[in-house]
Amino acid sequence: MNKKEQDNKNLNSQNESDKILNLQSKSDKMEKIVSLAKRRGFVFPSSEIYGGFAGVYDFGPMGVELENNIKNHWWKWMVQKRRDIVGLDSGIFMNPKIWEASGHTKGFSDPMAECKECNTRIRVDKILEEIGIIADEKMSEEEINKLFDENRDKIKCSKCGKKNFSKVQKFNLLVQSNLGDFTEKGDNPAYLRGETCQGIYVNFSNVVDSTHMKLPFGIAQIGKAFRNEISPRQFLFRGREFEQMEMQYFTHPEDEMKEYEKLKEYRWKAVLDLGLREENLRWKKHENLVFYAKDAWDIEYNFPWGFDELEGVHARGNYDLTQHSEGSGKTQDYYDQEKNERFIPHIIESSGGVGRYVFAVLNDAYTEEEVNGEMRVVLKLDKKIAPVKVAVLPLSKKDELSKPALELFEKLNENFICQYDETQSIGKRYRRQDEIGTPYCVTFDFDSLEDNSVTVRDRDTMQQDRIKIDELVGYLKERLS
Repeated sequence: MNKKEQDNKNLNSQNESDKILNLQSKSDKMEKIVSLAKRRGFVFPSSEIYGGFAGVYDFGPMGVELENNIKNHWWKWMVQKRRDIVGLDSGIFMNPKIWEASGHTKGFSDPMAECKECNTRIRVDKILEEIGIIADEKMSEEEINKLFDENRDKIKCSKCGKKNFSKVQKFNLLVQSNLGDFTEKGDNPAYLRGETCQGIYVNFSNVVDSTHMKLPFGIAQIGKAFRNEISPRQFLFRGREFEQMEMQYFTHPEDEMKEYEKLKEYRWKAVLDLGLREENLRWKKHENLVFYAKDAWDIEYNFPWGFDELEGVHARGNYDLTQHSEGSGKTQDYYDQEKNERFIPHIIESSGGVGRYVFAVLNDAYTEEEVNGEMRVVLKLDKKIAPVKVAVLPLSKKDELSKPALELFEKLNENFICQYDETQSIGKRYRRQDEIGTPYCVTFDFDSLEDNSVTVRDRDTMQQDRIKIDELVGYLKERLS
């Protein structure tokens, strides 16, 4: 082997080592976030005392505050700040004919293959993407089988390591129920909704008639959706029960793409306003569009395993309202009085998952830093979405401090989500608040009894200011606004 060949071999070896270290680092961070989420009450595995239930998670005391803040932030951007968008809360159960008309009973599926050695199922489009092959669930079985067959030698079972897989088959993701069907076989199944947007489409005429909204206008909704995922994975990223934040914007056919570009720009600003770092975000264009779509892009976030979909922004044409017009026999059109024109509106949408956003902000905020020779773990969450805004910490449990400290806590709790903590040393209490992302800790000490002041500690800088109690609410409001 000559010197050039040896140098190339050494370089390739170093690159492989760097890749392995990078993967290990990302895996370590994933484990740390999952551990912190449970330890500090953000996210618990569902039904844990019974062994858990794959693809379902429970949000704990901190998690429910965080997800509510994320949803409130989305609602503010999508409804409160927009005079052209209104809200909706449609039912989880709907007439089964809705899912037939939308194509979900036949076309809402994932391409799966099964390991013939250990019966583990894999989602083929995702496995192919991992080895650099462009594929998605919209492909036909024939198309994706062809790609899979061409690359079988590169794919092995994650469980047993073998490469002996079945042919690819499509598995429908709709979750069936026997709601309202009391026959033994359940001959007329209902479905848990697979997405929230269908409730928006079938209420289009109701919203127009009751609000007199003029095109272009949008309908926004936050709600639960359910999918019969074969292999739920990656913590909150892909589950069987999740919450969606969706907005469907109805436009004149000629204005669809103009409004589409405006929505893309608007959603990018909203995501940045959530506090996510721009270097961890990017746009990705869909390579394979469904037949009715004009364009589709995803906002991707750099999760521990790499960039993946956080939110989709899609131009859907008039497919949805057309399908429900045909399925129901009731035309879902719009009459423009000014132009004396009747037409079926075209739709652009933004759709994101609450769980994915929770995961993204936890990942983005998770920080380890050395302070006085010790490692500090802190969630540097944007202050507007932090679960707890202020923690009140009496320096001692003695009644002479705890009683006025509790009174201060009740006063602050009128304005902010607060915690009261008097257990263990002040240093350990600071660390607990750092781990849940509390922006400010207020310490009531013995001097407070004399000078009517408290010490306010900033989470990020750890700087401490002495503030008069009478001025405290204004001081905190200014910094938390």
